[in-house]
Amino acid sequence: MTLDLKLIREQFPSLDRPAIFFDNPGGTQIARHSVERIQRYLLECNANHEGAFATSRQSDAILNEAHAAMADFLNAARPEEIVFGNNMTTLTLHFSRSLARLLGPGDEIVVTRLDHDANISPWLLVAEDRGCKVTWIDFDVEDCTLKLDEFERAFARKPKLVAFGYASNSVGTINPVRKITEMAHAAGALVYVDAVQFAPHGPIDVQALGVDFLVCSSYKFFGPHAGALYGRYDLLEELKAYKVRPATNSLPGKWETGTQNHEGIAGVLGALEYFEWLGKTFGAEQEQGLRERGYSGRRLELKKAMTALRAYEFELGRSLLTALEGVPGLRLFGLADPRRLDERVATFSFRLGDQHPRRVAEALAKEGIYVWDGNYYALAVTERLGLEGSGGMVRVGAAHYNTLDEVSRLGEALKQIAA
Repeated sequence: MTLDLKLIREQFPSLDRPAIFFDNPGGTQIARHSVERIQRYLLECNANHEGAFATSRQSDAILNEAHAAMADFLNAARPEEIVFGNNMTTLTLHFSRSLARLLGPGDEIVVTRLDHDANISPWLLVAEDRGCKVTWIDFDVEDCTLKLDEFERAFARKPKLVAFGYASNSVGTINPVRKITEMAHAAGALVYVDAVQFAPHGPIDVQALGVDFLVCSSYKFFGPHAGALYGRYDLLEELKAYKVRPATNSLPGKWETGTQNHEGIAGVLGALEYFEWLGKTFGAEQEQGLRERGYSGRRLELKKAMTALRAYEFELGRSLLTALEGVPGLRLFGLADPRRLDERVATFSFRLGDQHPRRVAEALAKEGIYVWDGNYYALAVTERLGLEGSGGMVRVGAAHYNTLDEVSRLGEALKQIAA
């Protein structure tokens, strides 16, 4: 069953305006389900945690359900393995402080040049504080894929922690998460994965991947500005949390310091309810295969949604690649082989002749097409490509509510700018 784009776009109130949103890698539009959850929370049960009265109990029930739904989305073993916070960056800085206690002088941390800085700088700071050695994994500048042979050499030295992304927010590369995780664990290293860029584009199964930590942000998957972290239960139990004394020592509360963004967490639940609707409405073709893999209930519906969404975005990515390659003077960075589209998400970055990326973005904005320019906090990428000092790149990123007609309009607009 193909996606009904008219019906899907009706689920996003902001898509009523005359704009084309290809700024999705920086933040997607919010689903109606999420907006309604936020509104209901604030109007019906806006209260602090663990009170004896009705609104507090109702609030706790919604937050507990959000933990359970997020565990289903990531296929975590239990809801207590989900920790909510402001965003991926804040969560990672928070957890890095606790993980630093496991490290000492001379211990090795592995990071990559393909990552968003939120999965680099926290570990650089840990290394600075604890006297650790940092090893950088490079990527191939021709196709922007990580050099796995460098991982092999790094793991031979038995590092203590490796941090890398599920998919590049800059050039769209999907990394072989399970393979790298298996290599890391064989070397005795903990694995910390930034899944912010992949979460809107495909199914995630933390148990199948075997990762120790995985973090994402719901404003990248059609929800509000909030973040969620999966951590292995035993690690969350054992690690010391930096918190105030009256706070609980139970999971996940010991990591959710202070009063959380309750309405935001309710909005995350709404975004996941949107995915559940998507799976029930459009995921029939995926159901049998997913049932055979052991998914059931809400987990099945969420995996159906993300599998159906991924299949549609595969065609969007093919169309975007064709449109961009048809623009005179455009240089694309990253995987450009249509036979390897399964190794990337539909996020593409480029330069257009000698035009500054901000000028291109401004020209597209005048046509009602919203894109990003710069380094998108993937500083190591633009530095490695030699583009940081000249404005970075232009980035376009499709989500499943984008249409093939919007891709065509982007291509035509870029041709006019190039001319």
